[in-house]
Amino acid sequence: MNGASREALAAARERLDALTDNTSVDVAKLAGELAAVTALLDREVSLRRVLTDPAQAGEAKAELATRLLSGQVGGEAVDLVSGMVRSRWSYSRDLVDSLEELANTADLTAAQQAGALDDVEDEVFRFARIVQSSTELRAALTDKAATVSAKSELLRSLLGGKANPATERLIVRLVTQPRGRSLEAGLESLSKLAAARRDRMVAVVTSAVPLSDQQKQRLGAVLAKLYGRQMHLNLDVDPTVLGGISVRVGDEVINGTVAGRLDEAARRLAG
Repeated sequence: MNGASREALAAARERLDALTDNTSVDVAKLAGELAAVTALLDREVSLRRVLTDPAQAGEAKAELATRLLSGQVGGEAVDLVSGMVRSRWSYSRDLVDSLEELANTADLTAAQQAGALDDVEDEVFRFARIVQSSTELRAALTDKAATVSAKSELLRSLLGGKANPATERLIVRLVTQPRGRSLEAGLESLSKLAAARRDRMVAVVTSAVPLSDQQKQRLGAVLAKLYGRQMHLNLDVDPTVLGGISVRVGDEVINGTVAGRLDEAARRLAG
């Protein structure tokens, strides 16, 4: 996002944090309401443009948002959205992207308050791996001809009672409201957002066999020291790596696998 939108989003994040720090606020409900407003503004392009029109006074836009949303969503959601439309946005779509982020952050905060944020992070990662390994499932979830209810039902059959409710809500929203993103990109975005709740980076660790608790703790400590931030490990087992581990942090890959070293040796010989 450009300057104006970036500043508006930062202010909205602060307001959301202040709201969710209040124990009387139903954070999961707030997440659902923000998601509903996101869907509305994504669908109603003209309304979105009016609410982000720089030629209109911020207070007038806030009053319009309040009139439209009052009685449809709770007071906390109305106040948050009204505050957002008072701000200046570089592009109208930035408002919708920011609302979607806040909705997802609210659901992650609800999980954090329940002591389940680690579970949600791991479940999102595991679901991404399942999608990656099943072309049939991916096709069903991204089929533009399939109805929202059909996709929701499929996801509930896969996740219902097996995953944290916040995980289910996040993935159902992503699949039924992709907003032009690939499923993989959306899942990666959720993973990064979950890690940011604790100001942590995400390391995708691939090994031939499962790591022991001691190995995970040691690896986490080494990576935290290397990157200067707490690290969340997403663990993946792949027998084809032969031995050792591969670690991906963002776009950087630290490859210590036997397969990786063999590939490198082959490239040097070929050169």
